[in-house]
Amino acid sequence: MAFRRKTLAMQRLLLLFFVLLISQLCSAQTNKDKSDKDAFYIRKIYDQALTESQSYHWLHYLSTQIGGRLSGSPQAAAAVNYTQQMLDTLGLDSVWLQPCMVPHWVRGEQEQVRIVNSKSRGTVELTGLALGNSVGTGPHGIAAEVIEVKSIDALETLGKAKLAGKIVFFNRPMDPRQIRTFNAYGGAVDQRVWGASKAVAYGAVGVLVRSITTRIDDIPHTGVTVYEEGVTKIPALAISTKSAELLSQMLTQEPVRVFMRATCETYPDKLSYNVIGEIKGSEKPEEIILVGGHLDSWDVGSGAHDDGAGCVHAMGVLQLIRNMKYRPKRTIRCVLFMNEENGLGGGKAYAAASNQKKEYHLAALESDSGGFSPRGFSCEAEKSIFKEKFKKMINWLPLLEPYGIGFSTGGSGADISPLKSQKGMLIGLRPDSQRYFDYHHTQIDNIDAVNKRELELGTAAMTSLVYLIDQYGLD
Repeated sequence: MAFRRKTLAMQRLLLLFFVLLISQLCSAQTNKDKSDKDAFYIRKIYDQALTESQSYHWLHYLSTQIGGRLSGSPQAAAAVNYTQQMLDTLGLDSVWLQPCMVPHWVRGEQEQVRIVNSKSRGTVELTGLALGNSVGTGPHGIAAEVIEVKSIDALETLGKAKLAGKIVFFNRPMDPRQIRTFNAYGGAVDQRVWGASKAVAYGAVGVLVRSITTRIDDIPHTGVTVYEEGVTKIPALAISTKSAELLSQMLTQEPVRVFMRATCETYPDKLSYNVIGEIKGSEKPEEIILVGGHLDSWDVGSGAHDDGAGCVHAMGVLQLIRNMKYRPKRTIRCVLFMNEENGLGGGKAYAAASNQKKEYHLAALESDSGGFSPRGFSCEAEKSIFKEKFKKMINWLPLLEPYGIGFSTGGSGADISPLKSQKGMLIGLRPDSQRYFDYHHTQIDNIDAVNKRELELGTAAMTSLVYLIDQYGLD
């Protein structure tokens, strides 16, 4: 009898083992089927992007027919109208404009920067651009002796005794040893952003800043400068890296006096708009997947890489979704933000409106690193939820690695950063960065610097990630 009970128990164990084995095999087959389906669909996304995408066509118009789109300018208003019309052609569920107030800074006449009365060289012209939001010098310009520093901290060491009445020349290059050039940019850009505010505390009358680029050329790079509240505003201009090298060399030989003139002015804030279009989710419409870029650009070029490329990437995601007749489970929303360059008015207005409506952005994906070949996505979120959501994304690597796409931790995008409190994943597209700062904030950031195929690959990469997030969520 005992033997029989043992035999029955063994049979039950064997039966349970085979049931579990079959279940695991079925589950593995189901997962394989899903993976095969996803791989096929992502391949289809890339095929569509490389043959049917309108991204390059849209960017060509933005760059050649509208040009630089500084917030508050007629060109920025034209870009709002154009992109709204283009989104209207895609058959979306909704397209609308979201008001936001933006700064209205105007560059004015061509800047002048020159070395004057040099004992060895006489007068030497330097190439320069006023930094965004800078005050002007007045119509007659200013002239003063130049003091070179490598860092903001060096100002304290020199003190008022050596800096009062002088033009401070910030000459710290981007670190060429950094493989990802955005890291080098982050290590040098503080002098451009805060240099004028810090230098005036020691009596400086103006600031010159070495252009933030690794390339040695005669093309100056503009960008925003920020004045701390309550400080006296002094003019701040960037000079090209060649001009910076020459000025630095001459300072080792003799005292150097520089004349600088800029007629830039800041006018009262103006009303502008974010441009928004969306496809409503069929199952979980309350979960929003945002794709976006910033519509404004600096005035000296046509903003092709920064950030026309990001805008048409985002628009292209919605175009591909519609063309492929894909019905998303979650709401897919394209947002073209206004005023990233010198104020973040659009990003702040969008987040404030979203929070007021108690919306939830499951994921927000921004493209603001140029239109070069995509290399992956950088992700961030509130600490309490990041680990689990990022782990879910890592599972998708086998589907994306064949296209050269990986995931990393780090920043995402300035416009979407105010959404962090909603506890979704914030993601930035990360194209190859080696050439980006050759063009960033310059007169040569034009359509001829953008490769059509590389741009389309960015649209495909973003659409593929949106598809996976929409299919499987991040929980």
